[in-house]
Amino acid sequence: MKKLQITETILRDGHQSQAATRMKTSEMLPVLDKIDKIGYYSVECWGGATFDSCLRFLNEDPWERLKTLKEAMPNTKLQMLLRGQNLLGYKHYSDDVVDMFVKKSIENGIDILRIFDALNDIRNLEQAIKSTKKYGGIVEAALSYTKSPVHNLEYFVDLSKKLKNMGADTICIKDMANLLLPYEAYELVKAIKSEVDLPIHLHTHNTTGTGSMTYLKAAEAGVDIVDTCLTPLANGTSQPGTESLVATLQGTEFDTGLDLIKLTEIANHFKGVAERLKSDGFLDPKVLNVDVKTLIYQIPGGMLSNLIKQLKEQGASDKYDEVLAEVPRVREDMGYPPLVTPTSQIVGTQAVLNVVMGERYKMVTSEIKGLLKGEYGKLPAEPKQEVIKKCIGDEKRITCRPADLLEPSFDKYKEEMMKYYTKEEDVLSYCLFPKVAENFFKQRDKEHKRFIKVKVGGKQYEVEVEDYDYIAPKVVETPAPQKQQSNVAPAPVQPQQTTPSVNLGNGQAVNAPMPGTVIKLKFKTGDKVKKGDVLLVLEAMKMENDIVSNYDGVVTYAISEGAHVESGSTLCKVG
Repeated sequence: MKKLQITETILRDGHQSQAATRMKTSEMLPVLDKIDKIGYYSVECWGGATFDSCLRFLNEDPWERLKTLKEAMPNTKLQMLLRGQNLLGYKHYSDDVVDMFVKKSIENGIDILRIFDALNDIRNLEQAIKSTKKYGGIVEAALSYTKSPVHNLEYFVDLSKKLKNMGADTICIKDMANLLLPYEAYELVKAIKSEVDLPIHLHTHNTTGTGSMTYLKAAEAGVDIVDTCLTPLANGTSQPGTESLVATLQGTEFDTGLDLIKLTEIANHFKGVAERLKSDGFLDPKVLNVDVKTLIYQIPGGMLSNLIKQLKEQGASDKYDEVLAEVPRVREDMGYPPLVTPTSQIVGTQAVLNVVMGERYKMVTSEIKGLLKGEYGKLPAEPKQEVIKKCIGDEKRITCRPADLLEPSFDKYKEEMMKYYTKEEDVLSYCLFPKVAENFFKQRDKEHKRFIKVKVGGKQYEVEVEDYDYIAPKVVETPAPQKQQSNVAPAPVQPQQTTPSVNLGNGQAVNAPMPGTVIKLKFKTGDKVKKGDVLLVLEAMKMENDIVSNYDGVVTYAISEGAHVESGSTLCKVG
């Protein structure tokens, strides 16, 4: 009898795919002891968008969440999703940052790291795999499944063989958009099994309504593990329902051995969580529907829920169908990247911009430019030349492993954020999301402050921090040099500015094309600018957008860094 093993996703991909990753740790805690006794192969509970969401929206420390989950589920393997050299952010990080992130993930409770690259560029997996092996984690190397003129059966079998040679313990077929149809799944699993002697783990969604059938055919082909989600947050853009599959396989040669009654008890708790997510506006009914159009648009569940949210923020919900149709066009322009984080967000956001702005590539995110320049790795096919020309002009494109161009940066980040430091994990949070982490640290440090002395790169710092039980080993209790006012409490944290830094001047207004946050000013009042110069960088929909001057002249007014703006707000004036 070949028992089919189950990975439960309700603590990560379930609420990421359906509810923009807004489940709180407090909503998980009441049933973690029951989940620990079920007998899952693993519970996926961290990584993906959970890290960002904890810091940005939930005011939670993602590292503390992980430790809490491990303490509550000591008998279950905890699994995370890691984007190779991207980690959990939207760019590549230096090898020393990747190594430290993997180290701390395993130390804090992760057993299995599902490691993938959005472009299937295996050079971007090298460091993460090496570090996982080094620190005793289980490597689940994933291939990002997609369909295009360059992605076929031979492509994925060859990729699986390369992943095994790199040190994979398990191969994951990561079908993030539910594009892998049942009979194709049978052929793919059979083909990989015939060439690679490793367990095969299949991940899909139920966006197109075919996920459960895909799992059945994959089981017949010999797949070892599949991802499912408890039914309150299952199906639609999420994974097929755990209870449904367990019931279907009872008494068959693939019987999972899981207790349906105990699963139902746990599911009852999450019904209340799903209701809260719905009432708070995070669980949109659209993500629960079967949408066969996904087979055309290839949009994964998490991306779909984010697109809906982005269009709401832009006041353009009526453009939903137009954006869906634009996504595959942008993907083709870019050389057919699989649509999975971060490329799904990059392509999706550009599709939104193309529709909302009324002209394709009139505004181009920094991330689209990076994708075309090779900063994310080698694209599956050559992008369209006219799009390259319009987006990056004659800028040089790189061909090496992108991380080879990055200097070690962990210590630099550490020095930058020392006033917030309580542990090495804080530095990693700052590495991935500097502005978001800084806001989180400010909020966290409002109470229970004290001073500690920390040495970094030969220099000693005296910093005021929250009184945590855990202090990283690099903290030393050596006397600090005499400093005036070392015991004076710092000035209260000032709220983010939403008002102009100077009085409004005369001149031609440069307005915000969308709601967002001003994260960087390139010019100040009085500076001369030319038409086409970048005036500032606006973060919108988690992407960076260069705002350029349409005029030659002098900046007579500039909004403040950190300002939150609405669509149409005046950002600068050029006189």
